[in-house]
Amino acid sequence: MAEDYYSILGVERGASGEEIKKAYRKLAMKFHPDRNPDNKDAEEKFKEINAAYEVLSDEKKRRQYDQMGHQMYTQGGRGGSGMSPEDIFASVFGEDGGDFFSSFFGGGGRSRHTRNAPTRGDDLLYEMEISFAEAIFGAEKEITIPRSETCTRCNGNGAEPGSSRKTCSYCGGQGQVAMTQGFFSIRQTCSHCRGAGTILENPCKDCRGAGTLRKSKKLTITIPSGVDNGSRLRVAGEGNAGERGGPSGDLYVSLRIRKHEIFVREDLDLYCDVPIDFPLAALGGTIEVPTISGKESLKVPAGVQTGTKLRLKGKGVPSLSGHGRGDQYIRIIVEVPTNLNSEQKKKLKEFGDSCTPSIHPKVQAFQNKAKKYSL
Repeated sequence: MAEDYYSILGVERGASGEEIKKAYRKLAMKFHPDRNPDNKDAEEKFKEINAAYEVLSDEKKRRQYDQMGHQMYTQGGRGGSGMSPEDIFASVFGEDGGDFFSSFFGGGGRSRHTRNAPTRGDDLLYEMEISFAEAIFGAEKEITIPRSETCTRCNGNGAEPGSSRKTCSYCGGQGQVAMTQGFFSIRQTCSHCRGAGTILENPCKDCRGAGTLRKSKKLTITIPSGVDNGSRLRVAGEGNAGERGGPSGDLYVSLRIRKHEIFVREDLDLYCDVPIDFPLAALGGTIEVPTISGKESLKVPAGVQTGTKLRLKGKGVPSLSGHGRGDQYIRIIVEVPTNLNSEQKKKLKEFGDSCTPSIHPKVQAFQNKAKKYSL
């Protein structure tokens, strides 16, 4: 069985928030890139535990993850804040968390290696409105997103082909400069290289040294059947380009579903109000009712009352997990006849006069209770 976020952190599914945080801290200390330089396996493990913690530490995301399942959530519905692993690490260990290991192992801040290391690109969020039917049955939608892409002329390093970066002479490649004020020595980011430790001899003509270019890209988004309002679809690697050869971020598509003129959705169940006439309500019969997959015959029992719910099993919304689907409920609305002509009024009065209290048990019960309040 493939690992899920709980097994990645080594906690039970019912673990408390504090237990999840404790497990994350232990693993983050073990697999942090500064503690495992040039170790790709540790770097990937660090990303995994950060992704797991980002979801399981958030009550709403955790509830959605538990409902949708790991595979469906990570491939088609995982919500994310766009936080990098370093941001998540810092949020747990404090604002200086990103510099923790450099200081711990004798550095004075982030190492030059860390500053010049590849950086993952930012995640992007795209909001999409879809129809009720597309949410139920799934669909494919084409979108165009503006994003940054790696410059092909310089391959993302910002230097014009044939040139390279050189060590910043102002900070000596440290990325920081020391300023002494009395007894205090303060280290600040170098203003010449902006903390990179290197500068461009000849910036790329296409991207002007940025390493990325702003472009638009068309993407086909697959919407799985059963999505709901607020569902997020994750498209891996389609966010902004990374820096210094780092991987691209991800694209998250947030779904908003238009209301339907007949059906109302509640979780996996659908509701539909169906008006019927008085004779049918009194005598019962069979009617045709709409469902999301076509018309269905429905037996109406004699004496049915307004508000009665009749169930059509398995005619609701399919589960995102691919197992089962909800039901559809028909809410009966008994319509009182209006605009009667004189002949109809006469016959209706004759019918009413012929009725005994036993055929209106609710009316009789209410009148008996109300007698004690009569003056």
